[in-house]
This record gives sequence, C-alpha cells and structure tokens, in this order.
Amino acid sequence: MKSFKGSAHYIFALPPFFWLYWKIQRIFVSTTRQLKRIESVSKSPIYAHFGESINGATTIRAYDHKGRFIDRNAELIDANSQANYYGSVIAYRWLAVRLEFLSHTLALIAAIIFCLVRDSESTTAGKVGFALSNAVMMSQTLNWFVRQTSDVETHIVSVERLSEYSNDRETFPYEKQTDDDDQVLADSWPQKGKLELKNFSLVYKKDNPPALDNLELKIENGQKVGICGRTGSGKSSLALSLFRLFEPEEKSQYILDGVDCMRIDLERLRKTLTIIPQEPILFSSTLRRNLDPFDQFSDNEIHETLRLAHLSRFVNEELEKGLDHEVSEGGTNLSAGQRQLICLARALLRKSKILILDEATASVDSETDQLVQKTIRSEFKDCTILAVAHRIDTIDDYDKILVLDKGQIIEFDSPENLKTRENGIYRSMYDAAMGNKKDQ
Repeated sequence: MKSFKGSAHYIFALPPFFWLYWKIQRIFVSTTRQLKRIESVSKSPIYAHFGESINGATTIRAYDHKGRFIDRNAELIDANSQANYYGSVIAYRWLAVRLEFLSHTLALIAAIIFCLVRDSESTTAGKVGFALSNAVMMSQTLNWFVRQTSDVETHIVSVERLSEYSNDRETFPYEKQTDDDDQVLADSWPQKGKLELKNFSLVYKKDNPPALDNLELKIENGQKVGICGRTGSGKSSLALSLFRLFEPEEKSQYILDGVDCMRIDLERLRKTLTIIPQEPILFSSTLRRNLDPFDQFSDNEIHETLRLAHLSRFVNEELEKGLDHEVSEGGTNLSAGQRQLICLARALLRKSKILILDEATASVDSETDQLVQKTIRSEFKDCTILAVAHRIDTIDDYDKILVLDKGQIIEFDSPENLKTRENGIYRSMYDAAMGNKKDQ
C-alpha cells in the first residue's frame, strides 16, 4: 500500500515538470528558429560572392583586388559561422543544461518519495532500484522528445522559406497571367508588325518616379526605329516592358497588329517577339540545343541560318562535333563575338515580325558589329525593328529615331530631320559621336 502511495506521489509531481519541459521547448524553438533563419539568409551572400569572384577572376587579377575579395569572403563566412555557432552550439548547450537539471531533479524526487514511504516488508532494494531506473528513463525520454520536436520546428525553416516564395504574393508576386478567351489569335499573328503604345507607363516601385511616363508611340509595319537617350532615360525599360517582364500600368495600351497585348497570355506574347540582348545568353548544352531549344527546326534550316549568321565555316570546319559541340555554362568556351552571332542565329531561326535589339553589338569588336548589322539589314528587312543603341552610327540609317529622356519621348522623327533641328538632343549626340570619330 505504501509503495502504491509512493508511485501516486511521484505521478502527482509529473505535471509541473511537463509544463517546465514545454516552456523550455517553446523558448528554445522560438530562439533557434530565428537563428536558423539568420544562418540561412547569411549563406546566400557567400554563394553569390563566390560566383561573382569566379566569373570576374580575370578582372580582379588585372586590377589587383584579390586581397579585397578574399577579405570580403572571410567576412561573409564569419557572419554565417557566427549564426551557426549560436544556433548549433550555444543554444543547444542552453537546452542541455536545463534538460539535464530537470531529469536529475525528477530522479531525486523519485528517490526522496520512495525513501519516505519505504516499507521494509513490501519495498525492497530491487523495487526501489527499478523505480529509480524508470524515473531516469522517463526523463531521458522527455529530453529526447523535446530535442526531436525542437529540431523538426527548427529545420522546417527551409520549408517556410519555400512557402514564403510560393505564397507571399505581396513580396514575390506572380506574373500577371491574362488569357482572354474572347480573343482568339491566329497562328500567323502578327503578320505585319504594326506597334502602337497609348498612355504607356511603367513604375518599378510605388514610391519611385515612373521609368516610362505616358508614352504615345505609333510604329508602322516594317519600320526600323532606333532608340537612344542618356543613361537612365528608359531605353532598356521600354524594351523589357514590351515582353511584359515588368508589368506596365493598368491604364497602358499596348497594341500589336490590332491585338491588345495587355490581355493575351504571356507565353503567347513572348513567343511572338524576338530579342537579341546586349549580353549573349547561352546554356550548358549542345550548340543545337542553344539554337533550337524546343526542337522546332530541321538541320537544314539550322545550317542555313548559320550561313546567314556567318557561323557556317566555324561550326562545320573548326568544331569537330559540329552542332553537337558542347557549350559550357554561359558560353565561356566561345569568344564574345561567336556568342553574339549564335544569339543572332537563334533570332533568325524564329523569323519573328518584331525584333528588339538591346544594344546587341555593345560588347563585340567592330568587325563582328558590321557582320551583325549587315545580316540584320538583309534578313530582317520586312520586320519591325526596335534597336536600343549607345552608338549613334549603328542606327543613323534607320527609318526613325526615338529619343527618350526621363521616361518621356522627347524626339521622334527621321534621322535627317532630327539632325537639322537646332538644340535637338539627337543632333547633339550625333555631333558628339562624329567628333569622337574624327579625333580617333
């Protein structure tokens, strides 16, 4: 009977300990979860800085900034190690001290209770030892339970971050998917390439000034339009907004061959347009996959395109595997000019009615520039071309010149008319460009 009373007293002593275990777990989890977040966030700058250092290793060595980049890498690793040390070492030591204290206290209470109610006839040393060992095992089980549940909640931070990227529409909004069922588009759309913008505005952030401010622009089919302006005038913003990579304001109207492009599916719109970017984008795959990633064209079509892009000799004679030549990540095993010509060939394959050149020849030599410009003029003569340019001579023979400043259209006319306009922006840019050429 007295043994039963001892067990009952021990059971009555457990609820306060359960509450203490739960309280310690809550404090520990809330702390380590935040430390885990800090550790996870501090990892990204390490990888980003390391990738930047690898890609820019040549420039870093040329300017003798190796020490600065090494020091910066050490600072980032120290910040991550500090968060990891606090989260993995100090926090767990804090938890271990308290759990061990509670487990030893439980064993002490069990020993005291059984000693106080000891009955020489019914309570033997074996029973007391069995009770004490079970008390220790119970405390170990509680310790294990607290640690495991804490680890689950702590490591769930990875899932939490994925959920944040997937479901937080305010911080990471989805692209606006608009697919109007009433607007059935023919496979051949667009056939002419007539482009019209009305009240076309673009704002990157709510409190920022507009990157494009109420543009009113009409481009006839087949026209070649050069886009120029000072740095930050909105040239690249206009090019990217046509793909709706940045969503224009709701009041904006963007009409292509009579179709409102603000109301059609993004995939359909982006398949319609073709861009040759300033920095050529190549993937770690074969040359064929880089030219035709969706297997839409035959080998004969690809080879004809390579001929037009002045790459036929390079691919057929200098590359052992031809179209099956492996291109490294970013095309680092090819020259800058070759990468740019591959992007040109990719655009030639698609045969779009709208071609956008975002300073396509800014990073190539003058010889490659002439080849690209010659091919564009001959092969895209029936297409509407919008060319963003810093070098005025590359767009001086276009049909019209669009001059932007602070997101607004300042001048839009033929090059001949703009060059005769007194105090005109294009005229000043043209005179400056020609003056630099004469000096050279």
